[in-house]
Order: sequence, then C-alpha cells, then structure tokens
Amino acid sequence: MAIMESILKFMVDPKKNWLAAQHMKSVSKRLKKYGLRYDDLYDPYYDLDIKEALARLPREVVDARIQRLKRAHDLSMKHEYLSSDMQAMQTPFRYYLQDMLVLVKRERAEREALGALPLYQRTIP
Repeated sequence: MAIMESILKFMVDPKKNWLAAQHMKSVSKRLKKYGLRYDDLYDPYYDLDIKEALARLPREVVDARIQRLKRAHDLSMKHEYLSSDMQAMQTPFRYYLQDMLVLVKRERAEREALGALPLYQRTIP
C-alpha cells in the first residue's frame, strides 16, 4: 500500500516527474490565455464543500474570482485571448481556495465522525 502511494505521489509531483511538469506547464499556458487561476475551475454547484469554502472567503477574493470568470467567458465567446503582456502578468497556480477547502473538508469529516448532522445537504427539487 505504501509503495503504491509513493508511486502515485511521484507521478503527480511536477518537481520529480517530467510528464507531470509538462502537464502543469500546458495547463498554466491555457489558463494564462484567459486570465484564470486553477482554483477558478472549481464548480460550487458540483461540490457543496467548495460552495461553503467560497462563502467563507473574503468578499474581495470572491469578487476577483467572479471578474476573472466573466473575463474568461467574454474572451471565449469572442474567440480571443488576453494580450501577451497581460498573459505574462497572470499567476495561474497562485491558490486562494485550497486552504479553506481543506479546512471545510476537515470540519465535515469531524462532524461525520461525531455523528452530527451535516451543515448542508443537497436536495433534489
């Protein structure tokens, strides 16, 4: 089990695996074209933990995320990309949601372990 875990960590670590580094470079290039960050790709309607983590972030961070998504959507609809100088200023792997998401998942796991009711549940209309 530990061997498989270490192999998996090696495979996805861009510092150790050349293919993972190439994949990260490719994703970074595509995100820069639209001015997005990696955390912008998380969908709050898909996972309620993400929705909760976004609700806990400061309003300025959420507003910046919304603006990046609107700009990316606008550029996509126009079949355009950001200018080269704007792409150079982008930081696609500067995370803003990861720490809060880990905290929300940890809290949810703790509540489940204690047998408490979840804070939020998905309902089918």
